[in-house]
Amino acid sequence: MDRVLPKKRWTTKRLMTIGGITALVLLIVGAFYFTSGKSRVNVEKDRLQISEVKKGIFQETIPVNGVVMPLTTIYLDATEAGRVEERYVEDGTLMKKGQPILRLSNTNLELSLASQETGVFTLLSQMQLSRINAQQNTVSKLNQMADVESSFKEAERIYNLDKRLYAQKVIGSQEFKQAENNYNYYLQKEKLTREILRQDTVSSRQQSEQDKESYEHAQNGLAIMRKKVGDLVLRAPIDGQLTSLDAEVGQSKHEGDRLGQIDMLDGYKVRVDIDEHYISRIFLGLMGDFSFADTTYKLKIIKVFTQVTNGRFQVDMQFVGKEPKGIRRGQTLQITLALSDAKTAIMIPKGGFYQQTGGNWIFKVSEDGKSAYRTEIQLGQQSTDFYEVLSGLNPGDKVVTSSYDTYDKMQILVFKE
Repeated sequence: MDRVLPKKRWTTKRLMTIGGITALVLLIVGAFYFTSGKSRVNVEKDRLQISEVKKGIFQETIPVNGVVMPLTTIYLDATEAGRVEERYVEDGTLMKKGQPILRLSNTNLELSLASQETGVFTLLSQMQLSRINAQQNTVSKLNQMADVESSFKEAERIYNLDKRLYAQKVIGSQEFKQAENNYNYYLQKEKLTREILRQDTVSSRQQSEQDKESYEHAQNGLAIMRKKVGDLVLRAPIDGQLTSLDAEVGQSKHEGDRLGQIDMLDGYKVRVDIDEHYISRIFLGLMGDFSFADTTYKLKIIKVFTQVTNGRFQVDMQFVGKEPKGIRRGQTLQITLALSDAKTAIMIPKGGFYQQTGGNWIFKVSEDGKSAYRTEIQLGQQSTDFYEVLSGLNPGDKVVTSSYDTYDKMQILVFKE
């Protein structure tokens, strides 16, 4: 006899159909949620850096590194080429002005000095001989002048006498004419001799002046040559410490080679490297500070080097007030350089979020503290520790300042305790 079997309500086919429909619905709902809603991700709160927005005193600053240098440095260059023959002191020695440092030798220069000295002595001998000849020539012309003047006076006396006798008809015209001719002859000769003596005097004076000028030129040239030879001994130009001495015995140096430097011990300055991005905002008088031995010291920009090399330029800063005790040349200092005056502003601490957001938005923590949502902000100036907030946040707000590297595309962060 046949039995009626009960019909199964949950068949495999039916279950598969229901599962497929359910999956399709979930897929549609999920797609709708993620396309029309806000994307979110669960994060562990302990792994985030959450900071509070504050209002306080803000000053735009940048961190820079500086190297301690002497306030005054004089470089020692070889003014003449030569071979290093002797070193009198070692690097780091405290020097007195004029104290010898090293000696070079230059055979060609020394031979030139000897030759020039001989030339000057020869010129001096020639000048002396020329002066003697000129004096003898002058004496000879003076003797001639004396003879001519004597003859002229005698001829003048006879002429005047014969002139009176002729007027009295004591002597004849022939005798008077002879006396007159003789007088006129010696008169002209006296004038000519006097002019020759005058020209000789002028010529002797000019020759003497030319000889003196030539001798002075020769002496100046000799003095310069002696100085060049003297410069083969390098001496300290000032009191100070000898540093960076680069010369070994037997080494050849060319003219202009750097041999070392003298650092004056009257103080220090700091040479600072700055990114070229700030070149338009750096000027004389800007202040900075640094910490050394648990004490804060101030610096002021005293010189700006506008030449940019590898994206950076340099400035010199001088200590304001006391200098740190124990500071040394070549020491590196970490300086906070102020680019603006202090003012009251809303600010948030610096953090890794800036690399992903560029300061255009940030995750702001909700009032219940269970999540953080994306908020548009605007940042202004920055210091070594803070960003200035221009809009989007208020004092007391809490924000996520750590890196957004893994969830920078999200809209909401849901905190997992």
